[in-house]
Amino acid sequence: AFQDVSKYTYFNTNNLWVDLVALKATFDKHNGSIPLPVMKNDKTVDPRDKKSTKVIQLETAMGAAISCFQGAIALKIPRTRFAPVKTTNDLLALRSDAYVITTDFRIELAASRKGVPPNVKLDGAYKFVDAMDTLTPGATPSLIDCDKLVIEGPMTFSSGVVIKGSVTFKNP
Repeated sequence: AFQDVSKYTYFNTNNLWVDLVALKATFDKHNGSIPLPVMKNDKTVDPRDKKSTKVIQLETAMGAAISCFQGAIALKIPRTRFAPVKTTNDLLALRSDAYVITTDFRIELAASRKGVPPNVKLDGAYKFVDAMDTLTPGATPSLIDCDKLVIEGPMTFSSGVVIKGSVTFKNP
């Protein structure tokens, strides 16, 4: 089940709160649907293989739904309340000591980071989590004092690695 935090340790907490009466009225007004803009994304069936069958993904952005509800508002949640993870760059930083878990179980940047996460740029070979995990089989490097980390080419970090300042690792 999705609640298994040992399996799903990182997940997106974006959410929408909707007045169900207003939602029903919108559905009734538009014959059972919500008129949302459709976005087209060109992809391949296997994202690891650019030569695999090409497909078109059609999707809508739920955030666009607020335009369908008069008086809708958006809440801006500061980065101190969440740590967005959209890429393995973000995930590597989040797994490092640049982030801490608070006593009330929130993940936030360590105070010494002064609200600025480390800038991590991984080689394209590490786009997927399983590939990124090969970088850090023992432990994630310390990034508490890292401004920028760039990884180019294949490599593996041993446990106990501390990265400070701006560092580029290249392995042709």
